[in-house]
Amino acid sequence: MAESRGNVRSPEQRGKMKKCGEKTPKKRSKDEEEQEQIFVFNSKPAVEELEDEDLSDSEDSVYSGLEDSGSDSEDDEEQGSHEDDNVEAESVRSQTEKKKGAVEEETKKDEYEHDSSDEEDIRNTVGNIPMEWYKDFPHIGYDLDGKKIYKPIRNKDELDDFLDKMENPDYWRTIHDKQTGNDIVLSDEQVELVNRLQRGQFGDVNFNEYQPSVDFFSKDVMLHPVTNRPADKRSFIPSLIEKEKVSKLVHAIKMGWIKPRRVEDDSRGRYYNLWASEDSSILAKHRMHLPAPKISLPGHQESYNPPPEYLFTDEERALWEQQDPSDRKLPFVPMKFSSLRQVPAFPRFIHERFERCLDLYLCPRQRKLRVNVNPEDLIPKLPKPKDLQPFPTTQSLVYRGHSSLVRSISVSPSGQWLASGSDDGSVRFWEVCSSRCMKTVQVGGVVKSVAWNPNPSFCLLAVALDSVVLILSPCLADRQVISSSERLLFGQQEAESVEGAASVTWVEAEGDELNQGIRLKIQHPKAVHQVAWHAKGDYLASVMPDHSSHLQVFIHQVSRRRSQNPFRRNKGLVQCVSFHPVRPYFFVATQRSVRIYNLIKQEMTKKLQANSKWISSMAVHPGGDHVICGSYDCRLSWFDLDLSTKPYKMLRHHKKAVRGVAYHRVYPLFASASDDGSVIVCHGTVYNDLLQNPLIVPVKVLRGHVISHDLGVLDVTFHPTQPWIFSSGADATIRLFT
Repeated sequence: MAESRGNVRSPEQRGKMKKCGEKTPKKRSKDEEEQEQIFVFNSKPAVEELEDEDLSDSEDSVYSGLEDSGSDSEDDEEQGSHEDDNVEAESVRSQTEKKKGAVEEETKKDEYEHDSSDEEDIRNTVGNIPMEWYKDFPHIGYDLDGKKIYKPIRNKDELDDFLDKMENPDYWRTIHDKQTGNDIVLSDEQVELVNRLQRGQFGDVNFNEYQPSVDFFSKDVMLHPVTNRPADKRSFIPSLIEKEKVSKLVHAIKMGWIKPRRVEDDSRGRYYNLWASEDSSILAKHRMHLPAPKISLPGHQESYNPPPEYLFTDEERALWEQQDPSDRKLPFVPMKFSSLRQVPAFPRFIHERFERCLDLYLCPRQRKLRVNVNPEDLIPKLPKPKDLQPFPTTQSLVYRGHSSLVRSISVSPSGQWLASGSDDGSVRFWEVCSSRCMKTVQVGGVVKSVAWNPNPSFCLLAVALDSVVLILSPCLADRQVISSSERLLFGQQEAESVEGAASVTWVEAEGDELNQGIRLKIQHPKAVHQVAWHAKGDYLASVMPDHSSHLQVFIHQVSRRRSQNPFRRNKGLVQCVSFHPVRPYFFVATQRSVRIYNLIKQEMTKKLQANSKWISSMAVHPGGDHVICGSYDCRLSWFDLDLSTKPYKMLRHHKKAVRGVAYHRVYPLFASASDDGSVIVCHGTVYNDLLQNPLIVPVKVLRGHVISHDLGVLDVTFHPTQPWIFSSGADATIRLFT
């Protein structure tokens, strides 16, 4: 029994060992106290903690009970083995064992009080959650017993933190633990560990990352296999998948889809022509290698017995000898010999070979990518003109009567009358259907522009000559229209001082002028080149192109006899203006661009870049969303205002300057007149769908005007209701195409 329980010591030996045991634990407890002072996060000393924990009912009380029970059991065993020990020895032993139990209890308390793993501090048992959840509570979590861990009584503010930063030498190594709310001072070992991890090194100093690898497999054949796993069943059963693949390949070979390789007979040796193709050379493998151009093959001229038509006559030979060698068609004179034996050696053979070598060596070569494009694919697929009818095709009437070039024409809103202004100083009114001149008004100057009032309830014509704009009432309508026109002109008159009005004066016509039909004269400071009416018929715009003045555009109100200069200064030389047919917009075309102004907001809304050198004319689509501009550099630009400020299409159909452009009010047609004597009519369909681009198709070229003094067709306009077009030219005629 005693042997099985180990070596039995005498009571004296045990007493000595207990005395040693009393000394050693005290040493250990001192060391552990020092360690605790380093790693313990609470600021209280360890002695106070032990006293508090003796009073509190903690988990260490359980350990103390275990220690007590263990010491009792040991006493029982020792009493059983040594019953003959005396009572004094027992009392000494019991006292020493109590002391030993107390020390062990103290060490165990120190060991397990702050049990923490390497990865995280588990004294706060809330887990890996945001600590902001506890910001409104007095505690910060729970310990292992489920008791609340309270926050520090006083939180540090920024001033305390600043003072701590200035005064505390260990501030740089102090970190705040959010789970306990305490500040932890890192030791030198922990700081070194952090520095090593920040440098990307291993945490363990003694770890060798370059240690030699272990060769698990060697060249020596092992006695036992690495794995003794039995082979699969599939390893010794024929594979059905492979069988299926093989059967497919056999079927493909039978059908001729896969042809087996031919076995070449290597016994004969492989012979090939070294110079058969240049691709086999080393240079051909170069990516940018360009093969030399081949010499042109000899023709009939090089023959020793050429046909007689290839031989030179005396005049051709004399001309060939006079020419420079670089200008000659042939570098030699064709000669005829009766037989090949009589052909002498070619004297320039060495020179030609040398020049060929120089060409190959010195002449640069350029790689050109040749694209095989069908020419028909480049032509856009447009509908046939037959499908786009009606449009004017033939010349029907010629209006003759002017003695000089006709600069401007205009059709009345009803389509019954045509007005024309000429350099002979007259304005003529024609009946459209009969080409009869109904009335002639002598205005005494070169007429630059005429414009019929677009409102059908008025019968008025605006005429621009020199620096005057005349308002004519031709009386070519019923009495009601004529009376409404008179009421518009002489109804309510206001003398208001408007900006720029001082330079414009309104004068009523008298005497012979009144009898001719002239009602009002608007005097301008400069020569007027164009007049344009507003759709309602009360407002009139006039253009005076002049670089030196800001008075280039005036807008006149006929009913109140007011004039206004809408622009303080003009950017560029104004060529022509136009009112928007529906909205309160005003189009001003300068040499290079078209500006669109909002008359209500009094601001510029858009600027169209025409991409041409000099704009000559402009027309606005009846819908108001499209504009065409003609220019003196033979271009016609179509603008889609909803699409872009740059031209949607540029048409270069004319050979000379484009003088006039026009839209039809009803039909999808527009036309351009040019100095080349032609009028080109195009079909231009505008769709309501904003995603669909306009369809532009040239349908007809109308000719008939005679070019005079390098001037062709000067103006063009459409009939308001019919697909007819009027054109006026430098040959003093007006032509109607229907």
